[in-house]
Amino acid sequence: MAVSANRLELLQIADAVAREKSIDRQIVLTSMEDAIQKAARSRYGQETEVRAEINPKTGEIRFSRLLLVVDQIENDAIHITLAEARKKNPAAQVGDWIAETLPPFDFGRIAAQSAKQVIVQKVREAERDRQYQEYKDRIGDIVNGVVKRVEYGNVIIDLGRGEATIRRDEMIPREMFRPGDRARAYVYDVRREQRGPQIFLSRTHPQFMAKLFQQEVPEIYDNIIQVKSVARDPGSRAKIAVISRDASIDPVGACVGMRGSRVQAVVNELQGEKIDIIPWSPDAATFIVNALQPAEVVKVVLDEDSARIEVVVPDDQLSLAIGRRGQNVRLASQLTGWDIDILTEAEESERRQKEFIERTNIFMKALDVDEVVGQLLASEGFRSVEELAFVEPAELATIEGFDEDTASEIQARAHDYLARIEAEQDARRIELGVSDELREVAGVTTAMLVKFGENDVKTVEDLAGCATDDLIGWTERKDGESVKHAGYLDGFELSREEAETMIMTARVHAGWIEAAPEPEPEPAAEQAPEEQEDGEITH
Repeated sequence: MAVSANRLELLQIADAVAREKSIDRQIVLTSMEDAIQKAARSRYGQETEVRAEINPKTGEIRFSRLLLVVDQIENDAIHITLAEARKKNPAAQVGDWIAETLPPFDFGRIAAQSAKQVIVQKVREAERDRQYQEYKDRIGDIVNGVVKRVEYGNVIIDLGRGEATIRRDEMIPREMFRPGDRARAYVYDVRREQRGPQIFLSRTHPQFMAKLFQQEVPEIYDNIIQVKSVARDPGSRAKIAVISRDASIDPVGACVGMRGSRVQAVVNELQGEKIDIIPWSPDAATFIVNALQPAEVVKVVLDEDSARIEVVVPDDQLSLAIGRRGQNVRLASQLTGWDIDILTEAEESERRQKEFIERTNIFMKALDVDEVVGQLLASEGFRSVEELAFVEPAELATIEGFDEDTASEIQARAHDYLARIEAEQDARRIELGVSDELREVAGVTTAMLVKFGENDVKTVEDLAGCATDDLIGWTERKDGESVKHAGYLDGFELSREEAETMIMTARVHAGWIEAAPEPEPEPAAEQAPEEQEDGEITH
């Protein structure tokens, strides 16, 4: 059968659009079918269920009308009786659809214009879907493109198969782009929106620098060297922590390269951003000391529960450790994930002296002893009256100038003091209206009950309704700084796990949940034949 010119032209148009928009040819043909169906309805009636099919090989268009088989006709444009349907298809049943061939027709100008709009819309939707599917899997990659235009400080990048945006706040400070410039950036988000897929790029994202190092350092690409963390002050300074899986390869040296060639290539791309390459360590203290380079560190004190660390530096190194406008310590904190407090040796000595005096005064007041005894107990490392009350008497007796009688007397006074405090706190607990039932929750002390009462937690149900953050507080980062929000039990050195256990126990007491069943003991292993009595072997 000969193929007419207009049919060939239809297929050629479909092929051309598919190539130009980088979409599937079948999607273009389907959109043409939808457009022709819409035009056919204007010819045969809007109620008519018209179907148009384009032969993908010949370009021939066939029209058919779908009719629903029913017992009683309500609308003859879309319904057909069972008797009529069986004349066309003897196997027809009520509820089936029967296709009836329609004669071809000539499109009018309005119908053709309407069809064109449908095709353009469908092709545009297919193109947007193709772009989204392509770039949603490229989040975390670096892409190259040409600057198409600059709008209100935002840079629009032509990626060849789509457009992307670098927002003004995602650009390195004082960086300027002009139309026609080539640009490299990091894909950090792809969203499907009404106006099409939006691809968002960044040149300030920490992972942009990590990916640049991956391109410049073959060992990182081959996963011999691993980038553990990155912290950036875009356009000014950055720190990157690296570790080598191969003991024979120095991770810092590999990233620096011969005469600094590798790191310089990254610096040039980042508009002269100074980069400190830090060897990563699984030991938090060592890693933090490395991260504070070039400052020297004398001593570190870690508080793992609150993820804080105190760093002591020589007096002349304080400004170097903090950096200009706090930049060095801020980047080190971001790199390690720890909140870092920096003290000079003089400040640390002054603080220790202050704590020593405070503890001495506490012991003098609580135990009714003179200053010399209070100083002796504080210098031995005792931090509270509770520690004195429950330490082994023999340990107290070993303190210089103490004997067993002195140790016993001090412990007796400590117990009396704690009993007095306990009675005062219990009276305060009753005054606040905290129920006795709350005391039955494991881990809850009388001092905690007072704090609960002051925060309006007075029953087991009140405690069961609390979140862990309510008890121990939480930390959030604002403008690069950590802000600590106090919990009800601040100062009790309660871990997150202990707080969670306390709340879950309260929920069991309140009847909200059932207690977890205790694990069954493992059955004893059967005795091996060789170990049976009298040396007998049974079968």
